[in-house]
Amino acid sequence: MQTLKIALLQITPTGSLQENLEKGLAACREAKKQGAEIALFPEMWSNGYRIYDRPVADWQSEAIPADGAFIQTFGRLAKELEMAIGITLLERYDPAPRNTMILFDRFGRKMLTYAKVHTCDFGVERDLTPGEDFSVAMLDTVCGSVQVGAMICYDREFPESARILMLKGAELILVPNACPMEINRLAQLRARAYENMTAIATCNYPIGVPDCNGGSSVFDGVAYLPELTDSRDTCVLQAGGEEGIYIAELDLEQLRRYRETEVHGNAYRHPKKYGLLTDTNIREPFVRKDYRE
Repeated sequence: MQTLKIALLQITPTGSLQENLEKGLAACREAKKQGAEIALFPEMWSNGYRIYDRPVADWQSEAIPADGAFIQTFGRLAKELEMAIGITLLERYDPAPRNTMILFDRFGRKMLTYAKVHTCDFGVERDLTPGEDFSVAMLDTVCGSVQVGAMICYDREFPESARILMLKGAELILVPNACPMEINRLAQLRARAYENMTAIATCNYPIGVPDCNGGSSVFDGVAYLPELTDSRDTCVLQAGGEEGIYIAELDLEQLRRYRETEVHGNAYRHPKKYGLLTDTNIREPFVRKDYRE
């Protein structure tokens, strides 16, 4: 069985960039000891997603460059450990910072830089610059090459996010997160995995971090197996609320066989009939004054 071990670093941030760096490095080393091939951080690890209930200028000043020392250190560690690392940051960007994830492969190469497309513009994230696209990278692992994409937190609530990643070839979607993972948000992740036949790994902050409750998860997207008369639970891992490193094993061979034969994903779509999906008009009851394109 070709299994890919994914470490969800459900850890509590500290009070400074340097301390987050040190704690993050230690968590990656522990994940490697536990056999992980990929380690994933929660959303905006560089400053612990501390952007609420603070003056905008204060938290924006904590933005760091995507090629700065903090990020480069994780790149070097990925090479040292021979383990892919999905590190998250408040990225310095013009005209305003971005909410970003950078994925290094096991050789320390930067394979993917993704900025959150669906910023929470009904709140303080309106002072961030949204990302412009969803991208997929071919990640070289000890289990072979895996097509990996990314969403961040609120992106999960839009079916289009995972759909585009699936259409671009994603087999695994990494989702850094910072919010309560209650039943409905977990259902969204389950649905995105099921309808796209794509594995989805989400890493959240633990209980004790404001507005977070742990619940990091991995759904493998495989709902049916020939040897089963009924559907199966696609949840491979569901963490509790406590701080910790949670390891999930993703059966890539099973996922790929399933994607070759089942009916979801891009098998029976009719995109020529979906023209309304690209209509930019917003009608009541969904009009919001704080909406921005």
